[in-house]
Amino acid sequence: IPALATEPQFAQRLRERLEEEQLLDGRYRLQEVPGGRVALPVLEEKLEQLQLPLEVPCGLVQIEDPVPSRASRRWAPAQKLRDELRGLLGESWTEELECDVPRGWQRHGDLVLLSEDSFRAAPWEKLGPVLWETIASVLGVRRLARRGRVLPDGMRSPSVALLLGQDGWVEHVDNGIRYTFDVTKCMFSPGNITEKLRVASLPCSGEVLVDLYAGIGYFTLPFLVHGAAAFAHACEWNSHAVEALQRNLVLNGVQDRCHIHHGDSHQLELQDVADRVNLGLLPSSEEGWPVACRVLKKRTGGVLHIHHNVESLSAQPPAEQGSPEGAGSDGKVQHPTEDGGKEMLRARIRPEWQRWAEATAARIQGLLAELHGQPWHTSILHIEVVKSYAPHVHHLVLDLECRPALP
Repeated sequence: IPALATEPQFAQRLRERLEEEQLLDGRYRLQEVPGGRVALPVLEEKLEQLQLPLEVPCGLVQIEDPVPSRASRRWAPAQKLRDELRGLLGESWTEELECDVPRGWQRHGDLVLLSEDSFRAAPWEKLGPVLWETIASVLGVRRLARRGRVLPDGMRSPSVALLLGQDGWVEHVDNGIRYTFDVTKCMFSPGNITEKLRVASLPCSGEVLVDLYAGIGYFTLPFLVHGAAAFAHACEWNSHAVEALQRNLVLNGVQDRCHIHHGDSHQLELQDVADRVNLGLLPSSEEGWPVACRVLKKRTGGVLHIHHNVESLSAQPPAEQGSPEGAGSDGKVQHPTEDGGKEMLRARIRPEWQRWAEATAARIQGLLAELHGQPWHTSILHIEVVKSYAPHVHHLVLDLECRPALP
């Protein structure tokens, strides 16, 4: 099959480009090809529409033995499920019911989490428990749950109904870290895996971390387990997430290096303790910026990891990455101190991303100067693209170095 091959550091950006233009072939997964490159499968019938993106160095190759994607591997059980349910309903089967059967789902051990729009039509309700038992049998699990809309309670609590089984506690493993949580009470975002891997590789030995929106430990645990942070202050106000976080700290043997602050992180009384602060709240963590500035160490400062959904409205090609990487908010060139910065020097970012990063750096610099009554410098170390929520909305993370100015 045809594919575009590029260097590993550009793979995510190229993938987003192909997804936006609907050229990515979802039947196959990304895979390594000779030369240490990564190949992204493209749809053969759309080759004529393919234009090699100037902002990402890549070339067209052929993959002789493509590896099926997870979505492709799910096709067989999905078809088997439809066949089984069609036989169960007999003459009552309709096209509407066909559309009501999901083609994908989340699997957590012996529990499958169905999408919110599955099995909602009236005929399904008449089957009662037989329906859920049949689905569980076909999918090879013991428990079923169905996702609903996220509740507007300020905690992004999931509205999940347990359809089969006694409880919703499951376990998920990412990068050797064990996460346990109740799917009916806590959300888990597998789409953040790249950011969890990235923070796990940051040099945090001996540092104190403050995670202002810890959840069940999505980022707290990678910082502690793989990043070797000396201690973490994990802030979370959702009691169900706190319970899961407590279990996860014990599961991974780091409970002695973390203190959980249960409550509103914006009211956190900590100050002058952190070498590093994680602000993993979407669509914006702006409300937590004053707290992040207050908990940074006064004498030495530290690094903020600021999450934000940034909208890109223009159709302009991404600008050459140069000024945001290592550019201080005072206009002076700074030198990146983290490995991610060196990588991004060779990459390109969209103008809107650069403007957001520079505006954020300036705002944080002002907050720090006001708080401490002396000048501070902020320097953009890295801009990470985590994922896209829509063609023009991206989840970004800004690594911002903040240091007090020398007298």
